[in-house]
Amino acid sequence: QVQLIESGGGLVQAGGSLRLSCAASGRAFDTYTMGWFRQSPGKEREFVAAITGSGLRTIYADSVKGRFTISRDNAKNTMYLQMNGLKPEDTAVYYCATRQSVFLRIQVASYDYWGQGTQVTVSS
Repeated sequence: QVQLIESGGGLVQAGGSLRLSCAASGRAFDTYTMGWFRQSPGKEREFVAAITGSGLRTIYADSVKGRFTISRDNAKNTMYLQMNGLKPEDTAVYYCATRQSVFLRIQVASYDYWGQGTQVTVSS
């Protein structure tokens, strides 16, 4: 069983930055592919970014490419999402998720464990 706890959300003005963290419990953290997703009211949960267990490969949604950076510290069992140049359309609940596989995936259904989410609000 894996437990994920997100933190770092908040209210920020457009153009500002936030860093989200996702702390994971459980063994073999460095074998898990991990991802960030987000969901706005009335919309489906959507992919943001993912990273392999080693941290060597990443993938991003086009909407955040060049502004967001995903990373992980396996010694701390923690994943991060550095968000720069935030826009009002980035407002959502952000979720971290993990899958017990070495392959990157962008589909919600491909992930086995989820955190409870952290709210990010970007004001214009």
